[in-house]
Amino acid sequence: QVQLVESGGGLVQRGGSLELSCRASGSITSLADMGWYLQAPCRQRDFVARISDGRRTNHADSLKGRFTISRDYPKNTNTVYLRMNSLKPEDTAVYYCNVRGVSDYVTPFDSWGQGTQVTVSS
Repeated sequence: QVQLVESGGGLVQRGGSLELSCRASGSITSLADMGWYLQAPCRQRDFVARISDGRRTNHADSLKGRFTISRDYPKNTNTVYLRMNSLKPEDTAVYYCNVRGVSDYVTPFDSWGQGTQVTVSS
């Protein structure tokens, strides 16, 4: 079983910055990729960014230049970060970590974190 623990959310003023982190633990054999999604109130969950185990990144077009995903290389403790700069009130949402890979050598997994609230005040 794979567990995800997120941290770093909170309240910040417009223009401020936050960094979210998500660490995966458990019987992880390999990771395919790690990503972030956001869900604003009464909205669907939307893609933010993803990073593959080969370090290739993909960011939502609307967030490029302000949000940056990264990994914990070279420590490689299965941790992914999301650096958020120039935050706007419309960035207010619950941010979820998503990790895909293989556990126990044979079992694919697709796990979600519990979510961390980010609130940007005007």
